[in-house]
Amino acid sequence: MARIVVTGRIPHEAVALLRAEHDVWAWDESTPISRELLLQQVAGADALVTLLTEKADAELLDAAGTQLRVVANVAVGYNNIDVPACRERGVVATNTPGVLTDATADIAMALILMSTRRLAQGERVIREQQPWQWGMFFMLGTSIQGRRLGVVGMGQIGAALARRAKAFGMNIAYSNRNEIAPELADELGCVRLGLDELLATSDVVSLHCPYSPATHHLIGTAQLAAMRPDSFLINTARGPVVDEAALAHALRHGIIAGAGLDVFENEPTVHADLLDLDNAVLIPHLGSATIETRTAMAMLAAANALAVLRGDTAPTPIAG
Repeated sequence: MARIVVTGRIPHEAVALLRAEHDVWAWDESTPISRELLLQQVAGADALVTLLTEKADAELLDAAGTQLRVVANVAVGYNNIDVPACRERGVVATNTPGVLTDATADIAMALILMSTRRLAQGERVIREQQPWQWGMFFMLGTSIQGRRLGVVGMGQIGAALARRAKAFGMNIAYSNRNEIAPELADELGCVRLGLDELLATSDVVSLHCPYSPATHHLIGTAQLAAMRPDSFLINTARGPVVDEAALAHALRHGIIAGAGLDVFENEPTVHADLLDLDNAVLIPHLGSATIETRTAMAMLAAANALAVLRGDTAPTPIAG
């Protein structure tokens, strides 16, 4: 029987699946585990099931010991995992792609609507009991029908958002390292553009690229200046893809019209200059936050860990 350490609170169904075959220690508090306690608890673990709030770096891998075989991340992103360090130690690293595609695309579409129609600002008017009266020019937003959505990173989530946006009457462009499949391009009726052209010609730009050193601050001062003054930026990818200080400046000075963010550079801290901007919609990393999706993510992570411990191939290993 192997020892599995679950570093954060996950749905009980996934913990039960792990416990049916192995000895499991699971952190079950709503707040993240301290680094000190985590380093103690991983000693002797054969498998780690990790969350984005914990860094699986060389220090943690070495604290676990040479018998460690798998790090199963409960997320599609894995910038919390030192994948090269895992490979150096013969540890399989896995993530949970696919199961959160629709939930995250829903949030991206919601942020588009919230931003262009000023919904968050309107709710604050009601909740703060500000005086208001219906009028022809009261809190006018912008319609999205016939407008261009520029998708940066046309992977599964980007394509799922594009389908939703097309149903709302938007035209689709995308920027990607490679051409997408011809059948998907035909379905979406989309055009591939370079990033600079996409930024300059899109009414809404939505980010769906993975985070890496190459995409750190992919959207900064120069890129925001290239966008149209009536355009909107949406980020449901990873916070550091956007330079938050540059974005706050762009929003405050009318360089772009608005932004909707589900992720932030230094979560859970949000750049202070964004907090008082009515044209910034800010939500606390809710992209995969449905009961069904979070359960599916945890179950897939558990399946990855169990497969490796059985000597089988993990369903979703991190490629590269």
